[in-house]
Amino acid sequence: MNLLTTVTIILAIILIAMGLNWLYYYVMGKRSATIITKEEFREGMRKAQVIDVREKNEFDGGHILGARSIPYTLFDTSISAIRKDQPVYLYDGTKTLSVRAANKLRKQGYTDIYILKEGYDGWDGKTKKKNG
Repeated sequence: MNLLTTVTIILAIILIAMGLNWLYYYVMGKRSATIITKEEFREGMRKAQVIDVREKNEFDGGHILGARSIPYTLFDTSISAIRKDQPVYLYDGTKTLSVRAANKLRKQGYTDIYILKEGYDGWDGKTKKKNG
């Protein structure tokens, strides 16, 4: 086998792994939560618990107005602060952490879970930054 064939096989394996990873998060997202557009998010967020699962420094750098910070790394210990009787609106930068958080919530008996489709990176609504 020559070098080009080896490199092609390695690249194909990497692409397949990336595709399977994307598929896993897609299926987990569909199973654990409803993926909603920023318009749907904006319409329902006043009646929901809006939770930013990014790290605190990212939250302080800019977040959706009205959101509270529960970083994914602290999610297991903070899950009790989330009410089961109100919708939960999750977001992060792109959606990956939100899917993981939604899966944890679903396993704890939460049912009314929503994820912002394009994450904070696609948000064009009101935001807030921490001064300082």
